[in-house]
Amino acid sequence: MEYANRSETDVAHDILSEKNEAMYYKELVMEVIDKKRKPVQSLAQAISEVYTLINMDSRFHYEGEGKWGLTEWNPPEVKRTHTTRAGAAAGSKTSRRREKLLEGIQEE
Repeated sequence: MEYANRSETDVAHDILSEKNEAMYYKELVMEVIDKKRKPVQSLAQAISEVYTLINMDSRFHYEGEGKWGLTEWNPPEVKRTHTTRAGAAAGSKTSRRREKLLEGIQEE
């Protein structure tokens, strides 16, 4: 695949998609730099630039311990909703109680 005309983040996305597992950021960034075959004057600066681009792209997810994966690998958070009328009534009572507690705290 030709990587020269693709963005660093697209290349990183391809690499992670192919490996199908999270990678240590430095290994991922070095592979991006290698595949792009872009001349690098300062390796530290190139690593910093690519890392920053990955960090700002919502397609990537920080897994912890220096490893990055793809956001699509993580199921979206499910918000719990009350399905029964009794549950909805209990939820609204809880909300009102919280509001009153907060009002009391703010007045102090």
